[in-house]
Amino acid sequence: MSEKNIRVLALDLDGTLTNDEKKVTPRTRAALDAAVAKGVTIVLASGRPTAGIMPLAKDLGLDKKGGCILAYNGGAIIDCKTGETLYQKRLDPDMVPKLCAFAAEQDIAILTYNKEGVVTERPEDEWAAREGFTCHLPMIQVEDLAAYVDYPICKMLITLDPARRDEVCAEGKKRFEGQIDLYPSSPFFIEAVPLGVAKDVSLGALLEKMGLTRENLMACGDGLNDRSMLAFAGTGVAMRNAEDAVKAVASDVTTADNNHDGVAEAIEKFILD
Repeated sequence: MSEKNIRVLALDLDGTLTNDEKKVTPRTRAALDAAVAKGVTIVLASGRPTAGIMPLAKDLGLDKKGGCILAYNGGAIIDCKTGETLYQKRLDPDMVPKLCAFAAEQDIAILTYNKEGVVTERPEDEWAAREGFTCHLPMIQVEDLAAYVDYPICKMLITLDPARRDEVCAEGKKRFEGQIDLYPSSPFFIEAVPLGVAKDVSLGALLEKMGLTRENLMACGDGLNDRSMLAFAGTGVAMRNAEDAVKAVASDVTTADNNHDGVAEAIEKFILD
């Protein structure tokens, strides 16, 4: 039982809040509504672009009840009610051609986003297509991604066969050391973000804005990109289906996975007890 004063609940989406069909089930919705009724601010914290999170935020009623979207793995935080950007970090434009060249060399897909959807040279790539499915956004094919991106972006996403993830990530880290951060967010995704962009950093900035501390934060996640926020949060909960390295930094692990209301279990235990 918890006596913690949890005021902010940060939730990873894929593999955490949503089941494998990318849906939030009734029990989890009820738990979220009850937490909001207790004055808890919900933050949807994902590697997805803002446009890929907004429909879910609206579906959960956060545009009316209030709440935040933490997009691009911490590259931006948006107030769901007002649409105001509370925090943002952009990728250096010089990095776009460098990352595109790296992906071409490795013969893997790389993508980013525009206002309409996911832009890539390889929309038919099996792993790239998963981002379109995840975000419910259309895949837009461009001839030359580096030339196409003449607008500010928060991140790029490398997509690849899971068997190659760790080797390519290590190679990329070596290549771009001190220029950007690279880390996996799923078995087939590697995030390419500005230095210092991570879920814990932007959540820290949000808490400061709200006059709260990490003790007031509960975070739930399953992927390697959730480790920082679970370690940072006063209450860090890993899903049963989380990678082992994520469970290792969590203060609690649910008995249920993302397909069986793991998030509801965590909310009931720590916020609604």
